[in-house]
Amino acid sequence: MRSLLPVFSLFLLDVLNVNALKLPFHVRQRSARLNARATSIPISNTRNSEYISNITLGGREIPVLLDTGSSDLWVTGTVPQTKDLGISASLSYAVGNAAGNINSATLEFDGYTVQDQAYLLVANASGFSINITAQGFEGLIGLGPNTGSVIRDKVNNDSGDSVLDRIFSQNTTSANYLTVLLNREGDPTSPATGQLTISEPVSGYENITSMPKLTVEKVHKLTDADQHWQVLTDTNGVIGPDGQPIEVDSIVPSAPNGQLVVVFDSGFTLPQVPRAMSDAIYGRVQGAEYNEASEVWTIPCDQLLNISFKFGGVDYPIHPLDVSSSDFNMVDSSGNPTCVGTFQPITSAFSLLGEYDIILGMAFMRNVYSLFDYGDFIDNSALDRNDPFVQLLSITDVAQSHSDFVKARLNGVDTTSDTSQDLLPTDQMQHSPISAAEKKKKYEEMILSRWPAIFVGCLIFVLLVIGLIIWRCCVARRRRRAKQAAGHLPTNNTPKTYEQIQESTSQVDLKLMESGKEYEYRSSYASNMHRGRTARVDPTVLLNLLSCQNGPHTQYYSHQVKLA
Repeated sequence: MRSLLPVFSLFLLDVLNVNALKLPFHVRQRSARLNARATSIPISNTRNSEYISNITLGGREIPVLLDTGSSDLWVTGTVPQTKDLGISASLSYAVGNAAGNINSATLEFDGYTVQDQAYLLVANASGFSINITAQGFEGLIGLGPNTGSVIRDKVNNDSGDSVLDRIFSQNTTSANYLTVLLNREGDPTSPATGQLTISEPVSGYENITSMPKLTVEKVHKLTDADQHWQVLTDTNGVIGPDGQPIEVDSIVPSAPNGQLVVVFDSGFTLPQVPRAMSDAIYGRVQGAEYNEASEVWTIPCDQLLNISFKFGGVDYPIHPLDVSSSDFNMVDSSGNPTCVGTFQPITSAFSLLGEYDIILGMAFMRNVYSLFDYGDFIDNSALDRNDPFVQLLSITDVAQSHSDFVKARLNGVDTTSDTSQDLLPTDQMQHSPISAAEKKKKYEEMILSRWPAIFVGCLIFVLLVIGLIIWRCCVARRRRRAKQAAGHLPTNNTPKTYEQIQESTSQVDLKLMESGKEYEYRSSYASNMHRGRTARVDPTVLLNLLSCQNGPHTQYYSHQVKLA
């Protein structure tokens, strides 16, 4: 495996499940052919949990999930007029695996025709823990940056590039952007259906092009497989149900102080936020409970909560029908029906390399009309050589959304001012527990997200140790040379000569040595231990020292004795 870097894309069906793709990175040139195109394609909505559009592959129309968080195309069933490339591949999800052989066939999508589009043909979908056909789809189309494609890495020609990459590479006259408009079931004022367009806005939503351009934060080249549609919030850019900013520190080392890195992913049903943020949204609600088995907050369905996000100086309110969901048929600890808080702790979708803090899925994206400009993600495009960016147009009106909530959840009777709807004091806020697995994952995240700093620190430490060793060696050498220059140590170049003992200087009249007197004895013999040493000795010791002159110790060459 060329990469262990995860790219996460999640969708929730009848149960709360997650899928996570592991996607490597590779660079390749690309080409394709373009035919005429339509203005837009409709997006169907399944219980606010799945958004599906049709593609035509090899002449067969196939419903596929729309996923801006991944880059590959895979389908199940039989595809006519297809060519098996003889290359096996597997995409791993928490709900199972999409495994099979890579094929190629003619693709039609939003009026564009691409010849020999590579895709993964999953002959047997039993590898999934759910019946995907019963859920209304038979494949998935990844709409994210091309760097995350497994198929691209496996196929050695242009056909392996992602669908959007090939469309934009062959489109030399239009801008390289995709727009997505999602509708909301159960909301009478929501658009009747969602829409997807390529290179032009949905009619009536043209103001999207005048919204602030949010520059896509690019991940490090070493982790390019984990590139997403990710941007920065404003400082203190998440406003809680009490109207105050929710202050949470980013896990992304490069994020500016007070800002968070957000990924826009249409494959996620429930947005994933830092645990402290999820607790701040739901932990003060009367009757709120944290379901440890499903790892979700639940709250009473009649509780109205208003939260918002800020990007580029613009406030994007979230519809209260999207802050909690009644679509999952859950019950609380007393067995009563309850609603799921949609902004949940980011537990199973950690960015282990600390590349993003929040994944804003469907519950957020229903509140904005989104434009994703691919910019220089497209290598061979004649246009859009700018940095990729995202533009968001708010489509949620706070007053209207309040009225919608009253109709949908409160049977038309507005009880949102009742004391039962008041938030608890901050000191009574509940906190969701952190599992042992999550603690381990957070520790790994802390280490891995800071690997560049750790590497630099280790390198600096090694260099300092090496420098210290070299410095000590240099100091020792200088001292040794200084002693040699002073004559205290023999040098390698100094000839070793010895002076013969002169008897006249060696004869001592013991009679002159007065009893009780000490004498100074200085020896200049060749021994390194004693050369140049001076000692005070009594006469008896001195006599023993001088008696060596006639013995075998011919290396002694000078003795001097005087009264101390």
